[in-house]
Amino acid sequence: MLIIKDMESLSSSIDGGVEEWNPLDQHGWVRRLMTAKAFSVSLSGKRNYGDPGNDYVAGLAFKSGQDVNSVFEIVFPNGDSLKFDCVVNVTTPFGGDSTAPNSLEAEILSDGEPVYTVAAAE
Repeated sequence: MLIIKDMESLSSSIDGGVEEWNPLDQHGWVRRLMTAKAFSVSLSGKRNYGDPGNDYVAGLAFKSGQDVNSVFEIVFPNGDSLKFDCVVNVTTPFGGDSTAPNSLEAEILSDGEPVYTVAAAE
């Protein structure tokens, strides 16, 4: 695992796949069941040439297929961690103001079930 230097923001979202049906015994009311989950992490920051993590993400910009499969881990301030297989979708590999460092933005899309580990109690 490589730390990706100079990332300024991280946001996450969870998408639940919900099946719906209208059984006769519910008199028109919908029944629902969550049958799937997916999540994504959006990273945004500056391009840091020479940093192994930053170079790795930027290097995936023009690749596709299994070449953009990876593993991602987030360690939270309380010590818990979330590790998962992912697809890395680089959305902004460069660009920005003329006096600013290049931007680097990517979506980290979950690929399968993650592993959430609770930090050991001290």
